[in-house]
Amino acid sequence: MLAILLQQARRILLTALIGGLLGATLVRLGPGFGVDERELDNRLSAESQEYIRSQNARDSNIAVFYARYLGGLLHGDLGFSRTFNRPVSELLAERLPVTLGSLTYGIAGGLALGFVLALATVLWRSPAANLAPSLLAGTCLAIPSAVIALLFLWLQAPGRWAIALVVFPHVYRYAKNLLVATWQQPHVLAAQAKGLGSLRVLFAHVVGPAAPQLAALAGISVSLAFGASIPIEVITDTPGVGQLAWKAAIDRDLPLLVNITVLVTLITLAANTLADLALAWWNPANTVEPA
Repeated sequence: MLAILLQQARRILLTALIGGLLGATLVRLGPGFGVDERELDNRLSAESQEYIRSQNARDSNIAVFYARYLGGLLHGDLGFSRTFNRPVSELLAERLPVTLGSLTYGIAGGLALGFVLALATVLWRSPAANLAPSLLAGTCLAIPSAVIALLFLWLQAPGRWAIALVVFPHVYRYAKNLLVATWQQPHVLAAQAKGLGSLRVLFAHVVGPAAPQLAALAGISVSLAFGASIPIEVITDTPGVGQLAWKAAIDRDLPLLVNITVLVTLITLAANTLADLALAWWNPANTVEPA
């Protein structure tokens, strides 16, 4: 288990560093990079405009910028946001708890709703029991996150539950297909032939064997929830990391965008790693030892 932990930590660190570099490169190659609206202010003196140009020029070379960023990271310095005129570490410290709280509610709500409806579909196995959840899941899947956020804004409902509606259809469809496939296994048919009740068969012989694959949904749900949090936080005016990322993208704030990219990568990989470790603990026989 220790070897697996070390392997996963190495993978997370390497992926986060590469993700940050790729994020910085995409921002640098994006249209409008290096253009600063402040230069259009006629009230600024020539010295002030030259200072703004020199600040932007520092970020023009991605290799130099990223080397400087990594050097500051080793000393706990995440850089300075020119958009908010504040250190990035302060901004993330303020916004991250808000987003983590929303993600917790959204992921938990999406997982719970998806699992419950999937269980109901498998347990009753009737067209009516399958039709309503499938229509609800299909509708939520077809509606963009921004439109769901607008609906919650109109209803004056908390935006965190909008994230749950984005996560729910993916959980429901995967869980339903997995549980239906497990229900058709020979050991389930044998349990039914022995006269066991439907609920006992469902939880002891269907949910139990499928639990490791179902647990892996938690890691996938983190990625879905983070992606949905950006438009939802922007539209519902929630002061979280998603809103911060949108404002940083609008202003092409490279230090802030790179840190958000690394942060999202770390949290997503950490969630997937926890799911992998849970699978290894649940079924050690299938654990693949690191090379």
